[in-house]
Amino acid sequence: MILQRSTTAAIDPKGQGQAVVRSADTPERTGLSAPEVAGRVKAGLTNVVPDRSSRSLWDIFRANVLTLFNAIVAGSFVLLLLLGQWRDALFGFAAVSNALIGVVQEYRAKKSLDRLAVLNSPRARVLRDGMVQEIAVEDVVQDDILVLRAGDQVPADAVVLDAEALEVDESLLTGESDPVEKGAGAEVLSGSSIISGQGRASVTQVGAASFASRLTAEAKRFTLVHSEIRQGLNRILRWITLALLPIMAIVLNSQMQGQGGWQHAIATGSWKTGAVGAVASVIAMIPLGLVLMTSIAFAVGAVRLARQKVLIQELAAVEGLARVDVLCLDKTGTLTVGRIVFDATHKSGTEPPAGWQQVLGWFGADPNANATARCLAGAFPDDGALRPLSAVPFSSARKWSAVSFPAGSPLAGTWLLGAPEVVLDPRTNGAGQALEIAARLATTGLRTLVLAHTPGTPIARGEHEAELPAALAPAVLLTFREKVRPDAAQTLSYFRDQGVGVRIISGDDPRTVAAVAREVGVDTNGGFDARQLPEDPEELADVMEHHNVFGRVTPAQKKDMVRALQRRGHVVAMTGDGVNDALALKEADIGIAMDTAAAATKAVSRLVLLDGRFDRLPGVVAEGRRVIANIERVSMLFLAKTAYAVILSVMFGALLWGFPFLPRQLSVTDGITIGIPAFFLALMPNARRYRAGFLKRSLSFAVPAGLIIALAILTINAYSLIKVSDTGAAARTGSVLVLTLCALWVLVVLSRPLNHWRVLIIGVMYAALALVLTVPPLRDFFEFTELGREHLATSVLVALTGVLAIELLFRFHHRRLNADPVSTI
Repeated sequence: MILQRSTTAAIDPKGQGQAVVRSADTPERTGLSAPEVAGRVKAGLTNVVPDRSSRSLWDIFRANVLTLFNAIVAGSFVLLLLLGQWRDALFGFAAVSNALIGVVQEYRAKKSLDRLAVLNSPRARVLRDGMVQEIAVEDVVQDDILVLRAGDQVPADAVVLDAEALEVDESLLTGESDPVEKGAGAEVLSGSSIISGQGRASVTQVGAASFASRLTAEAKRFTLVHSEIRQGLNRILRWITLALLPIMAIVLNSQMQGQGGWQHAIATGSWKTGAVGAVASVIAMIPLGLVLMTSIAFAVGAVRLARQKVLIQELAAVEGLARVDVLCLDKTGTLTVGRIVFDATHKSGTEPPAGWQQVLGWFGADPNANATARCLAGAFPDDGALRPLSAVPFSSARKWSAVSFPAGSPLAGTWLLGAPEVVLDPRTNGAGQALEIAARLATTGLRTLVLAHTPGTPIARGEHEAELPAALAPAVLLTFREKVRPDAAQTLSYFRDQGVGVRIISGDDPRTVAAVAREVGVDTNGGFDARQLPEDPEELADVMEHHNVFGRVTPAQKKDMVRALQRRGHVVAMTGDGVNDALALKEADIGIAMDTAAAATKAVSRLVLLDGRFDRLPGVVAEGRRVIANIERVSMLFLAKTAYAVILSVMFGALLWGFPFLPRQLSVTDGITIGIPAFFLALMPNARRYRAGFLKRSLSFAVPAGLIIALAILTINAYSLIKVSDTGAAARTGSVLVLTLCALWVLVVLSRPLNHWRVLIIGVMYAALALVLTVPPLRDFFEFTELGREHLATSVLVALTGVLAIELLFRFHHRRLNADPVSTI
């Protein structure tokens, strides 16, 4: 039987509170016994975190494969195979490719999120049966005694039993970069790291109940990145899917009537020819290659960025950053490298004693020095000759460290390095002026310490703690700052030039955040204290619009701040590296993790800067712009085809005419006018700046262009019926010629401005048309025939009329959107 933990006293997370009443069944000296561990494992009190996203593989497969759209394509494919028309079933391979790409992409996203794990360390150190053991993190159970040492990451929430100078880095959880000292009774949270000292702690929360798991639980919910291109394409596919069945019925009826009526077609078997025509109309309406080309463009963009050490965790994120108009930056680990560097020394108002530089060198070289004191080693070298009488290591509770040198030494007396307001007594000679100077320095956001000295006074120790010596005189003031990434200022300048707003968000003091902001060139009025942020969403949105630097921000506030910006219509990117950033990164339109980020933060982000270089982001923006502009251009090709296919199906169905193409003929015209050139166009350079309205712009050109092509095809078919009295191979050949010449001109206008590569591609496509119409094996396979001179001349004339109309349409469309040109090289 497992005893439940007894009620505990209030816990002070900073380590200054009262000791906690501990479980009666957890001996502090020996830890849990093997039977006690087994009992807790049986009760489910282990550190295993549920590792499931909200979509199973079956859900992903069903969403991408078992759709009405795919059912119609698959049905058409099977029907043609059953009818023995395998040459007309080539479109089936493109459909299979689209479905596979969709499944693979979403499954990759699912696996990435299912691997979401807060802890970097795979092992934990526990006390069991009186022996210290190393075990897997997930094998930790409630009431285990953790043995914590410098460099460890805390595997589960726990309460400190005993500690020796134990300092914890909670920046991944809180965003605050200052280490926190933990004493007996203090709580240590999962995901935090031990930076100095050692201690033991009793586990209180494990698995999904731990702080880090609760913090990232929401981030594990499956979502795909918001993509205007993907949403626009999905909307088009929904429209087409809804229109397919009624239009197919119209076309099928016209095909049967063209075979002499339903009864005659069924009786004679000519219904098979009608069915092939109906399939051709259906397949013509479906932009089979558009999703495939979009995915290829995204994938190639991801590969290009991978060469620049940028990992794209979801393909559509290539597009996302190009749409961003507000960039939210976490200070620690993003703008800064996450460590303190020495800034400068400042006069304290009094003449410092001789040898103060040597003393600073000793503090910097002290093995027990904290991170701030270690920064002094570079500026103040230590030769190792000093022999102190005694020393007191730095403590977050005391906020000072000290060293005493014996009488007769050039540095005789006691030297203290610590916070000015703690070390100095304003009543002491010179201390008041030093405190005023220190206060002014602190307002600039710099971390300020004082080196103080008192002659001939050894460090006195009280019952439990070293006591602050009396009559300390300030020697010199020192300032420290966070080390800013060398690429930060240039990158932020680029985003400002591109019209992207910047918000710097941190859990640190607003003054410190503002100092970093000024160093990277961001104008600020001193920083906004997030403790004063309004709870009302609209008021919060107003604050986010008018301020750009925020300090003392909690993880929940980060998410609310992102939402507030989105509420005002902004597309928001968020960078970060801590677990505390995970929820905001998930909420943002694009989450960007640095190389130093926690595993959870990387998994939930859309982009990861693998080498931590902030200056990679402009390259991501450029790649996103290329993808968006090229996909928009390619989509006009595909949507023009869908438009003329729908219009032809309705018109020919209403006129009870046979559909003017075989499926295999549409396959080759698609390849010549769309598929092959679209592949190259989707990958070419394009630096056009993003503008919203992708779908509206695409349709505003594609639909009129499709109507022009449909009218041209209708005209040549009317000629074939009236003048030539042919609705068979000759009529279909004339239709293919008119369609291909008009569609190739759509390719020409959308490829502007032309360069030698684009001219070459277009020239090859015209040559391909000539080959399939004239080379006997190809002509026979696609069932083309040689046209009479008059029929050929009429087809070319109709095509040229269509080309002229498309040219006029493009010029009108281009002029109306002249602020948003089709492409800019």
